[in-house]
Amino acid sequence: MADYAIEQFNNKTPLQYANTPYFDQLASQGELGLVQTIPAALPPGSDTANLSVMGYNPLQYYTGRSPLEAISLGIDLSDDDISFRCNLVTLSGDGPYNKKKMADYCAGEISTTEAQELISAVNEKLGSEEIKFHTGFNYRHLMVWHKGPDDWDLTPPHDISGQLISDHLPLGKESSQLLEMMEESYSLLSEHPVNKRRVEKGLNPANSIWIWGNGRRPAIPNFYDKYELKGAVISAVDLIKGIGLFAGMEPIEVEGATGYIDTNYKGKAEAALKVLNEGCDFVYVHIEAPDECSHRFEPENKVKSIELIDHEIVKRIKDEMDNSNYDFSILLVTDHATPLSLGTHTREPVPFTVYRSHDIKNNSGRKFDEASAADTGFIFSDGYRLMDFFLMK
Repeated sequence: MADYAIEQFNNKTPLQYANTPYFDQLASQGELGLVQTIPAALPPGSDTANLSVMGYNPLQYYTGRSPLEAISLGIDLSDDDISFRCNLVTLSGDGPYNKKKMADYCAGEISTTEAQELISAVNEKLGSEEIKFHTGFNYRHLMVWHKGPDDWDLTPPHDISGQLISDHLPLGKESSQLLEMMEESYSLLSEHPVNKRRVEKGLNPANSIWIWGNGRRPAIPNFYDKYELKGAVISAVDLIKGIGLFAGMEPIEVEGATGYIDTNYKGKAEAALKVLNEGCDFVYVHIEAPDECSHRFEPENKVKSIELIDHEIVKRIKDEMDNSNYDFSILLVTDHATPLSLGTHTREPVPFTVYRSHDIKNNSGRKFDEASAADTGFIFSDGYRLMDFFLMK
């Protein structure tokens, strides 16, 4: 959710511009500040940021993005496996592969049903005994290379929207093999019936795979062993579910959860309340929509998604908990910034607030936004320590 001020919103950030009375209530009655979720030595991304928010030092436990997604897909990586994120993307332009542009990093939000056909075709043509392709969710998929090299310089496709891909192609040991697979996928997928139907409907074709996000299986301590709390995770994103699974949390599936602005906000809130009422101590609710809106340069939708989180999730959960007999705490935090002006992640500190039903503050007028959080002077420079503070460890 975090962002920069933009002229379209009267030089306010989307968080400042959006109507968020329930965010602001938590901020005015709780403890507000900033948290540095991404260490300087690591790339800014949802992987490193969410590890921090869950209480795990990324410098100690981060081994790459794709292994976190692999466990969510039921893929059991061996110590000799290197996994990769494999996006279905839309490339545009004539001429050779390296002269094309990254037209759409998510191929028009392609459906999982369509993607399954395409990834199956890629695996049949490009897979081998050592290399396998696995279907994930929408545009997000995986490649696993048994005994593959782990010396790579690979670029996330959402970082280069609208740019020529020539300066962002794979580098590292055996990079020619990765590039060859990507080039062959373009020839294969451009002619696939799924993409021909998409073009006929005016939709972006998923005409290439894009390989990035390599890593090995991590060793993340169990959340219960760390905090003595039974945890659950709710997210439409395999990455977030994967972190939760490695941490021993229960993944909760919500019908209609998409990872986009059309996700089932109400369903996520109700699922969180249900697992809490059934004896779970802690639930991690992740909403991807503001991030996706930034990647797609959609300012109005970003504001709309923020307001939906405020009205449909925060209000619903807090009202229900207020009417219960529970002593409860809520941590509201943006995992990282994704500025609309850039369309990609950045590493500056982001706002958080901790509300405790047994310790209600009176900071009237305080808002949940970047500037208000900075004004408090309260900051966690080591982001993974915020969870300790939230859980009072």
